Amino acid sequence: MLLFWILFNVFVAVMLALDLGVLNRRSHPVKFREALILSGVWIMLAGAFAVLVFFWHGHASALEFVTGYVVELSLSVDNLFVFLVIFRYFKVPGEQQHKVLFWGILGALILRGMFILVGVNLIQRFHWVTYIFGALLVYSGLKLLRQGDTDIHPEKNPLLRLFRRVLPVTKDYVGGKFFVRRVGLFATPLFVVLLVIETTDVLFAVDSIPAVLAITLNAFIVYTSNVFAILGLRSMYFALAGTMDMFHHLHYGLSVVLMFVGVKMLGSHYFQIPTVWTLVVVVLVLGASVLASVVHPRKGHSSKA
Repeated sequence: MLLFWILFNVFVAVMLALDLGVLNRRSHPVKFREALILSGVWIMLAGAFAVLVFFWHGHASALEFVTGYVVELSLSVDNLFVFLVIFRYFKVPGEQQHKVLFWGILGALILRGMFILVGVNLIQRFHWVTYIFGALLVYSGLKLLRQGDTDIHPEKNPLLRLFRRVLPVTKDYVGGKFFVRRVGLFATPLFVVLLVIETTDVLFAVDSIPAVLAITLNAFIVYTSNVFAILGLRSMYFALAGTMDMFHHLHYGLSVVLMFVGVKMLGSHYFQIPTVWTLVVVVLVLGASVLASVVHPRKGHSSKA
């Protein structure tokens, strides 16, 4: 098993190096066509990995991976809305947005890996932790259901407030630099954006990781499904950035998904919901919320990006 962990992380490192060192060596705004192609590539890679898992560990593990990937990817879509608000609020230049997402997601991979290992070990040693995670998911689902179109205020991020007290920040962006020296060390607004993105993802992980743990406690499956979803998040952001306002009912579907997997964890001692039915429910609920958004568009909303 250790060999597979090593090989998978080597694969991730190679893909990230290819992304930053070759495909995006020069900062540039990511266009819709490029983002769509990259999104398709990541989805195909996840599909190929599911096939590999099928031949390696069988039908059950492959289904757990696919379900975990779909759940994580769907919950990650909610991150995209927040990223969009953060980039707009800080007026991040289009050519620098990819760099922020790259380093933000790299940090997210490390933090989520640690979170997954801790979560799996806790549940395996103390089964009652399952009920805490389940209750957390139900609470998060209810909170998201009531949230609606509540405004997001990046400037209220507590870590950001603390950071600005510790290190001075330049008034303007300095190309793609995170830090510069001006009679001492200064952070740039680009690093501030990265900090907000990173801390926001940690908050999202509190919901998404337990949701996947409700499907399987196989740490490798939980980790790989998370990684594939996160790696495809950057290109998906640029593919959907101009149309995200269309999916104004999506948060209802996401809230139902969170509550569903939460109830699954809470009732795990009394009943078992097959993984295939979990996948069916997630796909149907999300599909219905997207369809409702298209059929009943928000008043005054233009379909033009």
